[in-house]
Amino acid sequence: MSESEAPRHLVLVGLMGAGKSTVGARCAARLGRAFVDVDDVVAVNAGRAVADIFASDGEGAFRALERAALADVCASPAPLVIACGGGAMGDAENRRTVRAHGCVIWLTAEPDTLAARVGAEAGRAQRPLLAGDAAPAATLERLASVRAPAYEAAAHATVATEERTIDDVADAVLEEFARCAA
Repeated sequence: MSESEAPRHLVLVGLMGAGKSTVGARCAARLGRAFVDVDDVVAVNAGRAVADIFASDGEGAFRALERAALADVCASPAPLVIACGGGAMGDAENRRTVRAHGCVIWLTAEPDTLAARVGAEAGRAQRPLLAGDAAPAATLERLASVRAPAYEAAAHATVATEERTIDDVADAVLEEFARCAA
């Protein structure tokens, strides 16, 4: 992105439970920017919850809605902090979009930590890929291995969230963002 282009967005990617929404909101507050969770945009645009879209229309339909929402959000002339859904980077078009419009930071954590953060079965019901899953850590480990190449291809930098406070992670993300934007 050249200096003549629109201001860079800060884009957070990673698996569910990595902290994209929590850290993203903290970073947005510190930067004085709006925070946008792409899953929330999809839900508003579709008029129903992400879990409902997955259940009734399938993952493919959700991914198409996600691609359109991400393109719209990235087209914003106002600089944003954007949290992408965990599977968004599996789409090559999404990777090109976020890299063209922002600095992409991959948030990481171990599958056991992610599973603990995602919470009890009731909380997992809101996460379609874990709904009813008796072994979320194993599912997250599988997703991590499948999605890692896509996250790596999208990311300008990686920040580990393991055993760190939200403020520590936000500090590290904002340091990487400053390097990326320089």
